[in-house]
Amino acid sequence: MGNRLKDKIALVTGAGSGLGRAAALHLAREGARVAGTDIDKAAAEATAREIAEEIGGETGNDRAIAIDHDVADPGAWAAAMEATQKTFGGLHILINNAGISRHGDMESTTYEDFQLLMDIDLNSVFLGCQAAIPVMRESGGGSIVNISSVAGIMGNPNTVAYGTAKAGVRYLTKCVALDCAQKGYGIRCNSVHPTYIRTPLIEQFLHEDGALDRLNRMIPLGRICETEDVTHPIVFLASDESAMMTGAEVVIDGGLSCGYSPRV
Repeated sequence: MGNRLKDKIALVTGAGSGLGRAAALHLAREGARVAGTDIDKAAAEATAREIAEEIGGETGNDRAIAIDHDVADPGAWAAAMEATQKTFGGLHILINNAGISRHGDMESTTYEDFQLLMDIDLNSVFLGCQAAIPVMRESGGGSIVNISSVAGIMGNPNTVAYGTAKAGVRYLTKCVALDCAQKGYGIRCNSVHPTYIRTPLIEQFLHEDGALDRLNRMIPLGRICETEDVTHPIVFLASDESAMMTGAEVVIDGGLSCGYSPRV
């Protein structure tokens, strides 16, 4: 256990599984009190229990709480902020992690799927930043970490909706960073851009024999990410160790965005 985030209060969206669950646990291990939100509240409650059992304290009390949260709903964001403030007294860290993925090129992607990806992967980040900023100001400042993707940097004809949403997160992050800096809020905002991560989100695409091996060969370093490859940079960005970083893009892709992979 560490203390890099001692006395910090964090809200993590999509905390019920995958990267969100791993991030919530890692933040808690470094001393943060964590509000884990998810549209699947039972999954968020399981994460809160896991934190309480590992770190100590009572679920829903001094270390972790679970919040039922549809990130595409502005009203749900207001409720999540209210619950976090009521329980912990403020907010210093926001991890905008919740998201979904859909594959499809320009001709096969339906408008409904495109809009769904915008709502969950991009609009939710706008809503989260907007809801968190006044609470963070009252708490003395803080750090927003927006989970984008290497797909938000590189073009991919088979991820039209997903990549467009994640590119929007990249741009929005810079806007939030500059806005808060110019207004002297003491709030930093950075984006994280992983390649494929071994989470349930990617597991759904690995049913075919050899699928994981093909993904690994795409990465110059020879493998896709484990959750810890991403949560360590998240903790760094959430902590005061990154005090002079805002509007930055932290790329965690094993060299994929360099443009050449000798393994393919």
